[in-house]
Amino acid sequence: MSNKNRRHTKTQQMVLDYFENTDGAVSHEMVEKSLGDSMNRVTIYRILNRFEEDGIVHKIVGDDGVSYYARCESACDHDHHHDNHIHFRCEKCNSINCLEQSISIDLPKNYQMTNINFLITGICASCNKE
Repeated sequence: MSNKNRRHTKTQQMVLDYFENTDGAVSHEMVEKSLGDSMNRVTIYRILNRFEEDGIVHKIVGDDGVSYYARCESACDHDHHHDNHIHFRCEKCNSINCLEQSISIDLPKNYQMTNINFLITGICASCNKE
C-alpha cells in the first residue's frame, strides 16, 4: 500500500490478492462475485476508491458505462497515475486489457491534460484464435 498513514486491513488484502491473481481489468461486480459473502458491496467500493487514490489501481470507464479497475504496473501515486495508455475491450469475452502503447496528444497552447480515457473495442487475440 502506498499511503503509509492508512491502515492495512484484511479486507483490503483480500481485494489486493484478487487483483494480483487476475489478468486484465475487473468491475466492482466481478470483485464482489469473486469474494462472495466475505464483504459487502459498499466496502468493496471504498476499497477500490482507496486503491485508485493510492495508485494501486487505475479506473477505466468502459463503453458500456461500467467502471473497471486494473492494477497499476508503474509507480503511480495519488497525484499522478501513469495510465495514459490504450485499453482494449473484447466484444466476445468482454475482457478489458491494458495495452502498453502510450498515448501522446499535442494540445493547444495553455491546455493541460490530466487524464485520458482511450478504449478500443474489437476481438482479443484469445477469441480470435477460436
